[in-house]
Amino acid sequence: MTDDAPAFIHLRVRSSLSILESMIRPKELAAWAADSYAPAVAVTDDNNLYAALELSEGLSGAGVQPITGVTLSIYDPKLLNDEPTELALLAQNEAGYLNLMALSSKAFLEAPAAGPGVTLDDVLAVPEGVICLTGGGAGLAARLAAAGRKEDARALLKRLKAAFGDQLYVELQRHDCATEDEAEEMLVDLAYELDLPLVATNDARFMTTDQHGSHDALMCIGRSAYLSQDDRVTATPEQYLKTPAAMAELFSDLPEAIENTVEIARRCAFRPEGKAPILPNFTGDDGDEGEELVRQAKEGLKARLDGATLYADETVYWERLEYELGIIRQMGFPGYFLIVADFIKWAKEQDIPVGPGRGSGAGSVVAWALTITDLDPMRFGLLFERFLNPERVSMPDFDIDFCQDRRGEVIQYVRDKYGADRVAHIITFGTLQARAVLRDVGRVMQLPFGQVDRLAKLVPFNPANPPTLAEAVASEPKLKDARRTDEDVRNLIDTSLALEGLNRNASTHAAGVVIGDRPLVELSPLYKDPKSELPATQFNMKWAEFGGLVKFDFLGLKTLTVIQRALRFVESEGKELTPAWETFDDKAAYDMLSTGQALGVFQMESQGMRDTLKKVKPDCIEDIIALISLYRPGPMKNIDTFVDRKYGRAEPDYLHPDLEPILKE
Repeated sequence: MTDDAPAFIHLRVRSSLSILESMIRPKELAAWAADSYAPAVAVTDDNNLYAALELSEGLSGAGVQPITGVTLSIYDPKLLNDEPTELALLAQNEAGYLNLMALSSKAFLEAPAAGPGVTLDDVLAVPEGVICLTGGGAGLAARLAAAGRKEDARALLKRLKAAFGDQLYVELQRHDCATEDEAEEMLVDLAYELDLPLVATNDARFMTTDQHGSHDALMCIGRSAYLSQDDRVTATPEQYLKTPAAMAELFSDLPEAIENTVEIARRCAFRPEGKAPILPNFTGDDGDEGEELVRQAKEGLKARLDGATLYADETVYWERLEYELGIIRQMGFPGYFLIVADFIKWAKEQDIPVGPGRGSGAGSVVAWALTITDLDPMRFGLLFERFLNPERVSMPDFDIDFCQDRRGEVIQYVRDKYGADRVAHIITFGTLQARAVLRDVGRVMQLPFGQVDRLAKLVPFNPANPPTLAEAVASEPKLKDARRTDEDVRNLIDTSLALEGLNRNASTHAAGVVIGDRPLVELSPLYKDPKSELPATQFNMKWAEFGGLVKFDFLGLKTLTVIQRALRFVESEGKELTPAWETFDDKAAYDMLSTGQALGVFQMESQGMRDTLKKVKPDCIEDIIALISLYRPGPMKNIDTFVDRKYGRAEPDYLHPDLEPILKE
């Protein structure tokens, strides 16, 4: 901060994680704060702390003090019908942050029918470590004052003061809004009467004034409204990230309200930080997970090797097991293996179909011994180092497939074992992508559907690497021409470019589940997807893991359900089945796949893959492995080379003789 910088700090910024309410992306906010020499910034998103860790890291990394806050919707029908009002809360310390997480979780998990929110009593019950701002023009105090209900406003402020003491500030905003203007005089009088400090804030929702029009369209998308409607909720052009000088001038008649922003920032000396992985102790508080893992792995490998076909000398298996156990214990991951093995064994005992193993975890002999996977890594020459490597420390991550119909039973088992409050899904966010944002903006602008649809379809369709709208406009002449010649299209595209990439909705990760050693609300605020019975973390996968939560994949796979039903049909006819995963030499199966008959076969049922099967004509499991590896963006161009070398039409190039044993298949 420069010596002559005006003493104002933004305490009421909403980030783009106030979904469809703000255009301020966390990275943009950090860059703006650094460029503006802002010593601190508080973000108070709507009922949520989705961005708390991301903002904490981003702002502090830019040399700016992050202040973690939340804007809570307050439902108190005794005072103001059923319309929600607002209170803004800021965390002063760790206790305050824990209280914010508890309140934000309550806002979703126990939300009233009208939407996420809490009662005033909920807030008054947890004042420790929390600065309370009365909510500006949308706050209950301002709404009561604007309605001329001075006694009710006074009684409310007294209740808040009794709970928060000197942590309460009467919040004033000047957005050129009628409620604020009508309430301000009474609020100032009551603040002086009750000896409460004033604070000036700006409810910032976009970066610059010229983004107001785009933000208006964003709010219409969120409310299924049209820009032409007069009776809709809007932000004012004043709700941008104003400079300290502009705010000081705006409140020049109340300089203490500006100065108090700095006082509040000084009082908030906490930011949430990353944590090492946190897992429940599988063996209890006094048990040694490392020893338990060694015991289970050795027993499991002995059972695997008894009477089985071996693909290396038995001593090689035991040496590999000892090596892997050493790495797993050195990296501190025995608990992860034990937890995964436990719920997989339980699923198999309940006759719930479980996949044989997928991804890099299939390279672990320990995983095979524990029955986490069912494929012998030695049979396929799989490398453990792809899964765990002490030189690249990261959590192990098993891709675990369960029967789609019964996946929920396994998750319920985990909830029963570790505690319902210690298990949750992971939130995920949908974004406004190129085609979708054109359609959304076109709808709120009420442009003809056919016209908008034609423009959206000009954006190239490439699921593997979807182009941005800017890339599409640059590469597609028809889009470029329409933008240049038609004012409506120009407004549509320009607005869409401004909104592209913003969050559009929250839902839950298809497979990710976290398990904690304590109530999860102490590690992450929680969210409730209306479509799911299980709560979810408010942090997405990246930030949940950063915050110490460990992800377990519970993938629901319809293929396993189909296979189980097919096997039951075969058994009902009295036919004998080959033990699962024992052999891979069924010529009839390869002949069928070589004709492209792969509908219902996992990862092989797309039209492109079936065409490739006809070309490759696989005759062994290694061909299938190579084909699945090759059939993805980039490697696809090598499929013809692979086929030519398989059938002797081209000589393989091993680069060096030492690589031939590895690359030959």
